[in-house]
Order: sequence, then structure tokens, then C-alpha cells
Amino acid sequence: MVRLNKIYTRTGDDGSTGLGTGERRKKFDLRIATYGTVDEANAVIGCARAAGVGERLDTLLQRVQNDLFDLGADLATPEGKALPYEPLRITSGQVDRLEAEIDDLNGRLSPLKSFVLPAGGMAAAQLHLARTVCRRAERMMVELAETERVGEAALRYVNRLSDLLFVAARVANRDGETDVLWVPGQSRGS
Repeated sequence: MVRLNKIYTRTGDDGSTGLGTGERRKKFDLRIATYGTVDEANAVIGCARAAGVGERLDTLLQRVQNDLFDLGADLATPEGKALPYEPLRITSGQVDRLEAEIDDLNGRLSPLKSFVLPAGGMAAAQLHLARTVCRRAERMMVELAETERVGEAALRYVNRLSDLLFVAARVANRDGETDVLWVPGQSRGS
């Protein structure tokens, strides 16, 4: 169980932070930056929820926010070290749930004939922003996986999450009715 009695500890004043294994790393370390970016995506999802996404999306996104804390815990505890506890890891079941939710939400939408601009309503724009931050987190996780172990389910989860956020943005835009579509070359003039 997590217990936060004191918010500041002063242990990071030297520019380092602790991992779930007890190891300390510089705050600019790729692993730290990666789970920091996951946290950033989570915060943007919170902004979208605060902008008003409707009850159905709100419930789904609350579950996603909780999953993102799981993902942060997964990334903050490098694999391969003996620990006195079972580390929290993203599971295939969480990925499967995202896929089912994507399929369910997308089934309500008409097919696209162009790319969607990150616009429409405030909640949709925030979800598009969360999608782009999620994509950045994914790129960082893939880079991290070049030198350290990263769970396969964690990589799959973050990849599916950006898809879910795209579809959720369309749903937030009144099931795609207020999507703003890209018009190639529109501003080039005559």
C-alpha cells in the first residue's frame, strides 16, 4: 500500500531520484524521463476529463489514468532484479481491454475520408494532445528497450492507448460530427 505522509524528502536535491528497486538515477535518465512522460499523458487526460467528456468516456478514461499509474510503477521498477515484493507490471489483459474498448467506441463512428485535425471541442483537443504525449512516451519506451528490459505488454499497452485516445477524441466530438478534417493543400492559394 502507498502511504505519503511527507511530500518532500530532500533526497532528490542532488538531481537524482529513486527507482522501485532502491537504485538511484539522475533525473534526466531515459527511464525517469520515460515514466515522467507517461505521467504527463495522464495529466492531459485529466484535463480532457475536466473539460467534460460525458459519463461513458469519463469512466473509461479514469480506468486508463489508473492504468497509467500502473505503467509508471512498471517502468520505475526495472526488470531483472530480485525484490522482496512482486513488482506491478502491465498485463496482456489490460491491453486486451483497451482493444475491446477501441473496437466498441470505433463501432459508433463513421469511417474517415481524411485525417482529423486536433480540434473540435475542448475535450477532444485535450484528448488529441494526450495522444501525442502518449506517442512520445511510446517512442521513449522503445528507445529505452534498446538498452534495458521493458515489458512487452507495457509496450503494447502504450501503443494501443494512443489509438484509444484518437477514437475517444472523435467520440468527444459528438461521435465524429464535429471533427475537423484535414484538407490537403487548402492554404496554398490559387
